[in-house]
Amino acid sequence: MFSRRRGMETVGGSSPTTSATLTLPPTARLLSCRVLDTVHQPVRQARFEVTDPIGRRIVSGETDPYGGFTAAVPEGEYRLSVTAEGYAPFHGTTLVGNPAQPGTGEIVLDAVEPPLLPQPGHWELDPTHSTIAFTARHIGFARIGGRFNTFAGAVRIAERMEDSSMRVIIDAASIDTGVRLRDDHLRSADFLDAARHPTVEFYSERFIHRSGGRWAVTGALTLHGVSRSVTLDTRYLGIGTGLEGEPRAACRATTELHREDFTLNWQSVLAQGIAAVGSSVEVALDVQIVHKA
Repeated sequence: MFSRRRGMETVGGSSPTTSATLTLPPTARLLSCRVLDTVHQPVRQARFEVTDPIGRRIVSGETDPYGGFTAAVPEGEYRLSVTAEGYAPFHGTTLVGNPAQPGTGEIVLDAVEPPLLPQPGHWELDPTHSTIAFTARHIGFARIGGRFNTFAGAVRIAERMEDSSMRVIIDAASIDTGVRLRDDHLRSADFLDAARHPTVEFYSERFIHRSGGRWAVTGALTLHGVSRSVTLDTRYLGIGTGLEGEPRAACRATTELHREDFTLNWQSVLAQGIAAVGSSVEVALDVQIVHKA
């Protein structure tokens, strides 16, 4: 049975049938639970993972809008891990199929304080401790990664974080995938057309707090001469002090771009009808900013 200070009660029903429309195999049992906060409100989209005693993952997923999850598993002992943004993680064990433990259990997660926000003022992106990387599909299944080597940016932190703004400028010609021939093709008019559009720019005045250290930063991305609204799913990591005593803050952000949205329409189709280059590009940023007096 799960246990922690604020409690996990009983988990793991032994009935093979949950409703008139769902019948489980004879050897299956239900592992069912709800994840709540300290005022007993459901925690949505909490990540859970169920493993066996030797660490093999049996099932994983997210809680539903009521904070619940249910999985059909064979009888036995299991370990459950639950994590959610803004809460301390939970780890516990249970014996599924024990007739003395019927019903649905509850896990209560303790809230944790979000990281301290940067002080208001002017902050500059530190390119020597930051990366702007991307990944695209190649021939339908392979993943090719790259980065931009030259960029600059600034963030104005307002008294109210939601009123802050940022701007990042990237040198399009600095694209680097580790293969010169491919990089020259990406700089050409088939893709970035760096001669006509030398920079990629992102500007935002919309910082939206989601929960804990999670933020949505929405702004205009100008790429290949086309501007589109883009949202960065951002995890703020906190503040610290550099080797020279300078205040620093860090975050990680991701987004997905579709090439056609920016008229990057070049395509080559293989004999099997598979596109040589995928239509979507995953972008990941690891950023440090430094406070400037």
